Amino acid sequence: MSTNTEAICRPIIFSGEMVNAILDGRKTQTRRVMKPQFGCPYGKVGDDLWVREGFRLEDGEYFFRAEFDRSAKAFGQPQPARKWKPSIYMPRTACRLTLEVTNVRVERVQDIREADAVAEGAPEPPAEPLSGNPAMWPCDYRESFRQLWDSINDKRGFGWDSNPWVWVVDFVKKEGEHVNG
Repeated sequence: MSTNTEAICRPIIFSGEMVNAILDGRKTQTRRVMKPQFGCPYGKVGDDLWVREGFRLEDGEYFFRAEFDRSAKAFGQPQPARKWKPSIYMPRTACRLTLEVTNVRVERVQDIREADAVAEGAPEPPAEPLSGNPAMWPCDYRESFRQLWDSINDKRGFGWDSNPWVWVVDFVKKEGEHVNG
């Protein structure tokens, strides 16, 4: 727990897949594209980040899309259609997950090391090439992270090949500090 008496709590958006990686303890780091600014918008060591995720409110109770996505994957069945609200609209009162910032640094996205790709929650590389095409085979976590990065950032102009500067934020999941639940 932080001893920083001036800690600030900021929102941060994660996909359902990454929320599940945090909950499983597989994700302890995130990279976010730097924009022209003076300080890190994700805070400093000791600050908190409250996680925004896809949700819905039903009969006064919050439900989280990541949980439904996980159960659908586990049981191999599609979940019934539900009206989910995008994470950007999640109110602070719905938050179930708070993270404490433990380190902040700046680097180019291509400077990521294998251990950091694991800490990013990158999917485990498959043992064999996808679709029988060796060119599509992410043979290590770093390559798996590259594919994940491009799936999120390439269409925004910040793909792997452009090698943007990024904020690297390390964090720990705070226990027992959920606003909801």
